Amino acid sequence: MSAERPLHHRRTVLRAGALTGLGLAGAQWAAPDRATAATARDTPRDTGYLVGRGLADATGEVAEVGMMGYGRFDQQAAGLHTRLRARAFVVVEEASGRRVMLIVADSPMIFESVHRAVLRRLAEAYSDLYTVRNVLITATHTHAGPGGYSHHLLYNTTTFGFHRKTFEAVVDGLFEAARRAHDDLAPSELVLSHGTLTGASVNRSRAAFDRNPKADRDHFPDAVDPLTTLLRVERAGRTVGAVNWFPVHSTSMSGDNRLISADNKGYAAYHWEREVHEVDYLDGGSPAFVSAFAQTNSGDMSPNLDLRPPTTPEDFDRTRANGLRQYEAAASQVDRPGVRLSGPVDSRLVYVDLSDVTVRPEFTGDGRTHRTSKPCIGASMAAGSVEDGPAFPGFQEGENPFWDAVSDSLVYTVSPELAQAQAPKDVFVPIGEVNRLYPWVQERVPVMLVRIGGLYLIGIPGEVTVCAGLRLRRTVAGIVGADLDDVLVAGYANAYFHYLTTPEEYDAQQYEGGSTLFGRWQLPALQQTAADLATALRDGTDVPLGPEPPDLSGKVLSLQPGVVMDAPPAFRSFGDVLVPPRETYRAGERAEAVFAGAHPGNDLHRGRTYLEVQRQEADGAWRTVADDGDWSTRFHWERDGIAASRITVTWDIPQGTAPGAHRIVYHGDAKSLTGTVTPFTGRTPAFLVR
Repeated sequence: MSAERPLHHRRTVLRAGALTGLGLAGAQWAAPDRATAATARDTPRDTGYLVGRGLADATGEVAEVGMMGYGRFDQQAAGLHTRLRARAFVVVEEASGRRVMLIVADSPMIFESVHRAVLRRLAEAYSDLYTVRNVLITATHTHAGPGGYSHHLLYNTTTFGFHRKTFEAVVDGLFEAARRAHDDLAPSELVLSHGTLTGASVNRSRAAFDRNPKADRDHFPDAVDPLTTLLRVERAGRTVGAVNWFPVHSTSMSGDNRLISADNKGYAAYHWEREVHEVDYLDGGSPAFVSAFAQTNSGDMSPNLDLRPPTTPEDFDRTRANGLRQYEAAASQVDRPGVRLSGPVDSRLVYVDLSDVTVRPEFTGDGRTHRTSKPCIGASMAAGSVEDGPAFPGFQEGENPFWDAVSDSLVYTVSPELAQAQAPKDVFVPIGEVNRLYPWVQERVPVMLVRIGGLYLIGIPGEVTVCAGLRLRRTVAGIVGADLDDVLVAGYANAYFHYLTTPEEYDAQQYEGGSTLFGRWQLPALQQTAADLATALRDGTDVPLGPEPPDLSGKVLSLQPGVVMDAPPAFRSFGDVLVPPRETYRAGERAEAVFAGAHPGNDLHRGRTYLEVQRQEADGAWRTVADDGDWSTRFHWERDGIAASRITVTWDIPQGTAPGAHRIVYHGDAKSLTGTVTPFTGRTPAFLVR
């Protein structure tokens, strides 16, 4: 077969579901009555901000790599449903020149490895323009992304070690989005608005939530945080970008799924960009519109309203439905009243050694000084969240009598200091002690506070429950004098330390409490840190950077062997069509073809595609109408024997597809025994869509 590569031209777009109406069943959106609200059109155009937007592919390996999030050894990737993308925004205050960069990545987590590498790339390109102090990198926390890109061993256990190709793809994608945002800087208006979204999340840890004081519970009468916040970027009266914050786990795709997917938040962004604004991800130019759907305090917020893990393949529809709810709540705010932002752009960051923090009495709640401790994994963490995806058998949320006995008779007896910080946790692994031998989890973590006019973002490197987030927000809002709704937790930011619960929730030792590694006083320690950052930001003073984490790039372990070689099936060539599609289809049906392929890990096709669906135009030319980044396509890989690969491509033909001749094209790359990688292309016979 020939080695023809996909053309990166403007495509004819299939807009399946693009005109989805607002008010999807089960979701409700409402704009709050805010006396300070003012419509953007009633305010001057000169905002004093330069804003840039950037969008890039950050997809790692899609085959034979452990997927990150559910902690399952058996969840090895076997293909691609939607590509993972990074979306970056730069905001510059023209008067002072101060700037901040926000990157939102379709990624399970942002690890210190990625944070450090992206900052290094930014320093090489822009000197001290973008630094650790003004770059906030967050993850959407999809549980359907590839793992293996951390420098801490715990997160690479289900991936059989470090995967350099995935790591480089993530770093390259984030940096590329950042570079494009920098190049896109232009005078812009920023408009902030809020709404409420119900029917898109449920509290998966109600027993722990109900332990909180009445003042916290009353703030969330349904035990969920319904606040949906939109920051939109406007130029010449037109919305060209948007960042939405809403707390819900990206666990709509199940632990049985084997296809890489951006999950619900990724679909929300894809729908707004691709299906509504017709953004061509392969065009290479500056997109007309960029939307990011970021996380806040989603630690106990599940998208699975029935409190049961989804199944495959039903989880695809649930992912799309939840993503549409988030999109509709965000898009509804574009034409509603909002506050035009003005004022300073500023940020502060400090590294905190969470294993050794003395917490002052004003933050502990009992008027006494307390200390955090070395990290410990609770037995309930090993159980996983049964509502989204159980982890290891033999463990349960709440009490684990065997490990409770071990903790009381051994762990806490040997170390009373650990008991003061960690009890009543049933300690499964005193992982701080394991850290002395090899780095398993991060102990020195970044905490950040970003200001963009009247919007404040508290960058926390973990999964924050709604009540823990509320306390952090109240702490900062009280110091800087902001409205509570305008202070948000930016979760999964710059690193990862697992969960953050209130002390009361911690005592319940549900999954989230067992995953609060540094003990009962971890939240008060971070409230204390956030208060110090807020005071410095308010007063215009600097804060010391604190104890930076060590560079672990030289200590990574890679246990999974790479691709040795590819070979086609007997009497076949790479790219041959093994099973052709039918001769005719109707809209709503699924077209499918099977190819003699090669391992997708030979070339990740970042910024490109493994497949194309093409339509023949009147002049005889073939034009691409869908690729591997589209919701309508799926790319399945499976091993056929020892060295052969079987590639199955499906296309769910959208309603409204123009009738005519179509074909499916597969782009692969075969590795020889000598290590040479050669591209090839396979094409099906034409089939008709009627």
